[in-house]
Amino acid sequence: MIPAIEADVLIVGAGIMGLTIARELVRNGRQHIVVIEKEAEIGKHASGRNSGVLHAGIYYAPDSLKAKSCLNGNFLMKAYCREKQLPLLETGKVIVARSQDELPVLQTLYERAIANGAKVDLLDEKELAAIEPNAKTFQQAIFSHYTAVVDPHKILKSLKDDLEGSGKVRFLFNCAFETVVGSNVVQTQCGRIRFEQFINAAGAHCDRISKAFGIGARYRLIPFKGIYRKLKTNSAWRVRGSIYPVPDIRNPFLGVHFTRNIHGDVYLGPTAIPAFGRENYGVFEGIDKEAIDILLGDAHLFLNNPQFRTVALTEPRKYFFPWFFQDAAKLVKTLDPSEVEPAAKVGIRAQLVDWNTGELVQDFQVIRDGACLHLLNPISPAFTSSMDLAQKIVRLMQ
Repeated sequence: MIPAIEADVLIVGAGIMGLTIARELVRNGRQHIVVIEKEAEIGKHASGRNSGVLHAGIYYAPDSLKAKSCLNGNFLMKAYCREKQLPLLETGKVIVARSQDELPVLQTLYERAIANGAKVDLLDEKELAAIEPNAKTFQQAIFSHYTAVVDPHKILKSLKDDLEGSGKVRFLFNCAFETVVGSNVVQTQCGRIRFEQFINAAGAHCDRISKAFGIGARYRLIPFKGIYRKLKTNSAWRVRGSIYPVPDIRNPFLGVHFTRNIHGDVYLGPTAIPAFGRENYGVFEGIDKEAIDILLGDAHLFLNNPQFRTVALTEPRKYFFPWFFQDAAKLVKTLDPSEVEPAAKVGIRAQLVDWNTGELVQDFQVIRDGACLHLLNPISPAFTSSMDLAQKIVRLMQ
């Protein structure tokens, strides 16, 4: 039998969470860290497909882990970008109300932001026009000072370079987790690995891995597809920073919005369309044998969860341009269909569902079981929160 690979700490997943956790372990003096990744490179999924927005702790209930990690994560990521001279666009963002009915939720967001330590202003329509001239709101809007935009790919590459340069981290690519084979030993696509500590940062596949360890049986991940469009280059001037709608805070989705990225492109999106696979980026791409289970799960939620039912009835129509455009156009004073073009960008949000209650889980779930830790529900703002979450996870493992 081929001897097992030895690791002090084994991390599954080379997305933003796996990389920042490895970085924090190195900073705490740990050695012999192994990071396995089923893909051939880092950040192939959510970490490399997100909008690049660093959020500022506005949306999250003050006692949640998201609220406790988002703002400090924002500051830590900005500091890292400055240290490494990586792109950082600090334009802030506005949140606009589409009708009088949304004003109470806008006020709730403002109060949450203050409670979470974010720097925000309540604006009237004239003040909004001075910041984002084409944004449209009903009476009031929020301006978030700390919201920024980064280049996720450059951050991921920089982190990987740092880790390889430390001499303490070994990456194994094309190396999927397969199963647990004994005490502190797992079977992977590249052989057995023996560990002292194990961290599950596997993103959209985190629930599969946690269940292999007998953890999180009550949870399932349901995928949602985020498709984008973009403003044509000669129309990108219409948006200075980011324009977001007031979301339905009963659901963990923020709605179609405008975001100017670090290259000057303005993207519209994403949607939150129920998908048929954890990597179902195209119409049929990424659909596998799990599709039937996902479809049955969607049907169960449709019948039993009113919030999911709303999403399932309204989001799929945004595959079609008129519906997508209608959503986006409500946020701005002027937008013509001819100014919007398709975008290749698409992502999957793997949303955790508590199957005992039928509710979509709003917060990150960090579950430690002896020498093993599982990060479940690593959805937005996980990229923003990653460096702060990594600190919390490493402290917990110690």
